[in-house]
Amino acid sequence: MPDQPVTPAAPVAQPLASRPQAGGLPAPIHHGLSRSAAVQPDDGPEPDSYSATAMPEIVDRSLHAAVARMTAGLSPTAMMAAWQDWAIHLAAAPGKRLQLVEKANRKALRMAGHMARCMTPSLSGGTEGAAARPAPCIEPLPQDRRFSAPAWRDMPFSLYYQSFLLTQQWWHNATTGVPGVTRQHERAVTFAARQLLDIFSPSNYFLTNPEVLARTRDQGGMNLLRGSQNMIEDWERAVAGRRPVGAEAYQPGGNLAVTPGKVVYRNRLIELIQYAPAPGTGPGAETVRPEPVLIVPAWIMKYYILDLSPENSLIRHLVAQGHTVFAISWKNPGPEDRDLSLDDYRRLGVMAALEAIGTILPGRKSQAVGYCLGGTLLTIAAAAMARDGDHRLATVTLFAAQSDFTEAGELQLFLDESQLSFLEDMMWEQGFLDTRQMSGAFQLLRSNDLIWSRVVHDYMMGERAPMSDLMAWNADLTRMPYRMHSEYLRRLFLNNDLAEGRLPAGDRPVAVGDIRVPVFAVGTEWDHVAPWRSAFKIHLLTDTEITFVLTSGGHNAGIVSPPPAPGAEPATARHRRHYRIAVTPADDGYLPPDDWLRDAELRDGSWWPSWFAWLAAHSGSPVAAPAMGAPEAGYPPLCDAPGTYIRQA
Repeated sequence: MPDQPVTPAAPVAQPLASRPQAGGLPAPIHHGLSRSAAVQPDDGPEPDSYSATAMPEIVDRSLHAAVARMTAGLSPTAMMAAWQDWAIHLAAAPGKRLQLVEKANRKALRMAGHMARCMTPSLSGGTEGAAARPAPCIEPLPQDRRFSAPAWRDMPFSLYYQSFLLTQQWWHNATTGVPGVTRQHERAVTFAARQLLDIFSPSNYFLTNPEVLARTRDQGGMNLLRGSQNMIEDWERAVAGRRPVGAEAYQPGGNLAVTPGKVVYRNRLIELIQYAPAPGTGPGAETVRPEPVLIVPAWIMKYYILDLSPENSLIRHLVAQGHTVFAISWKNPGPEDRDLSLDDYRRLGVMAALEAIGTILPGRKSQAVGYCLGGTLLTIAAAAMARDGDHRLATVTLFAAQSDFTEAGELQLFLDESQLSFLEDMMWEQGFLDTRQMSGAFQLLRSNDLIWSRVVHDYMMGERAPMSDLMAWNADLTRMPYRMHSEYLRRLFLNNDLAEGRLPAGDRPVAVGDIRVPVFAVGTEWDHVAPWRSAFKIHLLTDTEITFVLTSGGHNAGIVSPPPAPGAEPATARHRRHYRIAVTPADDGYLPPDDWLRDAELRDGSWWPSWFAWLAAHSGSPVAAPAMGAPEAGYPPLCDAPGTYIRQA
């Protein structure tokens, strides 16, 4: 059946959260007509909507939005307050200042001793050449790979990078441990100092980077010519709003998101995709496991991170295991969606999908899976369902998802009242948070890997890193509605309402402790978005059985961790993965994360097979493979996967 247009969105001034819906859920949209109840205006626009804003507030918010365009969304007021808090308390702490003077003297002596050993090889106990190199007086952190090349051990480059690291270490001492500084301000000042110092890293400059100098000598400067061309090309693409070089080779529906399926439901916020059973796979011929799997991705990302190229597709692997898989594909919201709320995402997303699945496969419980923000949303939905006696979930799986946000990583640097108000003003004017504004904040969190390493590799060395399916997906971000994102940041990150039982779902708050179905939770070792110790707090919030996995990698690469194909060479970096796993029964006491890390079983390879085994253990006896959709119940297939929402720019 050809795809049909979606019913036009309601006016901006009538937020969806306040509108009555038949049965509390939206009906599927077919043939351009909605089966849901007619939308009726309520008592007026929301107080924070654009049409209800008073002129003085418009002036203030417009000014803040203009400033935000020049500061990448960072509040100057928030940063000034943090620096002022630090400076005033440091001025009132003479003991701390004396300690810093002592540390500076000790570091200077360490550096002087190292210089003397470098200039006098006999003092280091070696002979001429590499063996004469003295041991460094300071080593980079394990995740800092800027100075890993052997050329950095030669004079004078060893002096450059070690003096830089000693300076960086001193500034860390200076910005931490100052009595009286709030924890939020201390983190902000430390982060800002690190970002400023990283600008002056010797690895970032031509004359102080031995690798760049050697490449320039060997290639007669052609690397710099190629690097200039790369820089101009990247600048042109950034100005034009185009994707990075090489991303055109990866297209959803072409070589990404190609697992066969159909869109079986659509509303103004989601398309629900049902995937076709894979012939000859699963628990038996022409059979599948009875419980469908519903995947709830984060709305900040296109869903196909879990359906990349076939060898990296978690969805394809799930289908091959004999599961009937459904996935939510979120709409890329525009200004007309500014008043969509966090609870609208729960109702129009998770609950609407479960309603459709329950009609297509009546009488079957679902095994729900949430990734990142989608995992948080799934937790809210599962808690609300448990509160209301809704038993349609068999299990819950959470990928790099948080329910308690008190230790939510470096993203908290951007989230105090001043910063959040500034961000709200920026979103208020345009109605959404733009992809470029989001990506800038994430790049700052990993500036060495995402900014400066690229400057060196692409513009000085004159090389281009080959594009991958994951990198192409990472450049395909989505927007977020003003109201929903404001509620998410304020209620969850700032106030921690979900963990503390204040977050409303419908007309009442929810408690994560109400969830009683088995939980499978995954954290990643190098996650800067959802640190694994934060994801681990699900143990504190629920009294159900929890299987927790800690896998190698980061927020994305740690989740996209397929096992090697049969007969493939397992020597690549991806296949040298490991993970830890342990089960905490519902009646066991709490084990702190560091104790869990010590006791959990360490396994090599991908964690996917362990999850597949867990899903199978919580599945019933095989049943006949279902048809696609349920035309007789109002859920006919609308179009082929990956659908239409995924292609929205």
